Amino acid sequence: MRAFRVAYDGRPYFGFQRQPDVPTVEDALLDALRSLGVRASDVPPGYAAAGRTDAGVSALAQTVAFEAPDWLTPAAFNAELPGTIRAWASADVADDFHATHDATRRTYRYHLYGPTLDDDRVRAALDRLAGEGDFHNLTTDDEGTVRTLDIDCVRDGDFLVLTVAAGGFARHMVRRLVALVRAVGSGESDLDRVGRVLGPEPLDGPAGVPTASATPLVLADVTYPGVAFAVDPDAATRARDAFGERRVAALTASRVVGDLRDGIE
Repeated sequence: MRAFRVAYDGRPYFGFQRQPDVPTVEDALLDALRSLGVRASDVPPGYAAAGRTDAGVSALAQTVAFEAPDWLTPAAFNAELPGTIRAWASADVADDFHATHDATRRTYRYHLYGPTLDDDRVRAALDRLAGEGDFHNLTTDDEGTVRTLDIDCVRDGDFLVLTVAAGGFARHMVRRLVALVRAVGSGESDLDRVGRVLGPEPLDGPAGVPTASATPLVLADVTYPGVAFAVDPDAATRARDAFGERRVAALTASRVVGDLRDGIE
């Protein structure tokens, strides 16, 4: 068995998991394996992924594992992958390794645009959300809502970079947490709202917490005890180049839109 670290720009995709009639990250991975002759059936033996990111969500360290031939390095994998998806590291793992169930910690980063948000209010909200709590009001899931969160926040110019880590996350939990923090930081909600969200009463309708945009969210890390991933130098260099090109394209598009905005009197 071999596990691969995979980075992807999630914006062109309708999430990670395969779906009919729309492009997904998993479709691209499995199509590449079929083109390489690795996938003889629906999926390679032992295949599993660390998680199922939503439409628009990106990843730095999504992890997929399966029975792979010795020659399948990250660089070889990339030969059949689009430039939006790049394998960059790998590790040989035990035959019973499972990329989903063996993960003990997942870390997400959210790039929250907030030039006018009050940093002190944001951090006060995050302090209340950190630690163990029942986050049933931040997810549509009915089970698995009790989690222990580690949260960090760093101001980077107009952005607040929120890092949230836990053993696992309920559906939409991180994005709703961000929406709650943004509401407190903007003054739209008082700090006591965090306590109400963490309380036992369900908050639905106007009292509920909306889901923040998916595109600023990145699956930053997935931890597997005892597994050491080796970076493929060639694959990593080419991955940085590919994402660098996409970064330039995004910055250029931002300037064009800014020109339109600034030119309207």
